Amino acid sequence: MNTKDLIEKSISGDRKAQQQLYKRLSAPMMGICLRYMKGKEDAEDVLLEGFYKVFKNLKKFTYENEKAFFGWVKRIMVNESLMKLRKNKDIQMLAINEDIDKEVDISPLSTMQTADLLKMIRSIPLGYRTVFNLYEVEGYSHQEISEQLGVSTGTSKSQLFKAKKLLREMLDGKNEGYGS
Repeated sequence: MNTKDLIEKSISGDRKAQQQLYKRLSAPMMGICLRYMKGKEDAEDVLLEGFYKVFKNLKKFTYENEKAFFGWVKRIMVNESLMKLRKNKDIQMLAINEDIDKEVDISPLSTMQTADLLKMIRSIPLGYRTVFNLYEVEGYSHQEISEQLGVSTGTSKSQLFKAKKLLREMLDGKNEGYGS
């Protein structure tokens, strides 16, 4: 059954269609949740709450294509992750660093295995990780990040700079306390 049919049946309350839609999307959405949360349990909570909102708001979604639907669900998962972080007051931004205009080269990341890279990213402080994910992975601008997190654009830039710097140090083996 194609995605559009699953959505239509899910809207009408067909539990089997909802289950199929969940099965199709749960693995990639769990990956998104894991990028933001401290542990698997928190990510699972976000995933379930996110899917609750997906099914609750499905009738408001206008289907264009599968890619647009995936993007809509992904945005819900990112927003749910950020809401959980805010609710738990887990996002603690650090002071602005005056070196933010310097670019940090993290090119060795391209040669790493995905699992190792995700482990490394998940090991950095939450504020750094959140901004890094929003900017580098999700493609948000610093202005959008500042609005999402309720911080200044300078803080967003600082967090990204520090995240890249820490990742670079980890890649170089200078900061072995993280990622292990």
